[in-house]
Amino acid sequence: MRRRFDPSLYLVTDRGQMGGRDLVNVVEAAARGGVTVVQLREKDASTREFIELARRLKPMLADLGVPLIINDRVDVALATGADGVHLGRNDMDYATARRLLGPEALIGISVETGNQQAPASADYLGVSPIFDTPTKRDTAPAWGLEGLRRLRAQVTQPLVAIGGIHLENARLVMEAGADGIAVVSAICTAEDPEEAARELRRVIPPRS
Repeated sequence: MRRRFDPSLYLVTDRGQMGGRDLVNVVEAAARGGVTVVQLREKDASTREFIELARRLKPMLADLGVPLIINDRVDVALATGADGVHLGRNDMDYATARRLLGPEALIGISVETGNQQAPASADYLGVSPIFDTPTKRDTAPAWGLEGLRRLRAQVTQPLVAIGGIHLENARLVMEAGADGIAVVSAICTAEDPEEAARELRRVIPPRS
């Protein structure tokens, strides 16, 4: 059975965009502003540093009722008791990750092309990129809103849209069929991450 969670406002972290601010402080402010899921994305961190960051985030987010998802690294998720993992096309396969993490873990799968098959039991699909973005350069051509609508008609899993999403286009993405929007720079670069999250939540239609 697919685990229920609220993917409405999904923060993907990027310390390089935080202007030297402490990761935990920025994430806590964003969570207090309305972020509903946090993905810790640390492409350049060592395993030890990645684990230390996750261990700092986990209790704070748990107190706020916000799941912590680890990008790519099933081992880090296991080591830190994170709520789940997000898997890209070159990461561990879904079946192995599910066996290791268990039935309660949240597991999301990146979907970058229309012919990419994703397991029906995945908790959500990360649809990337919706719009062209400088944050990720190794992706397929952008889906656009029409591509998102087509995918919505084909699958039943929650869709979390990512790539070039900000305050001005977030509502359009949700209206095109996304269950949630994932943002990086819209919050990580904000002078006030809490207010940035709050403003994004205001334009996201309420979940039925």
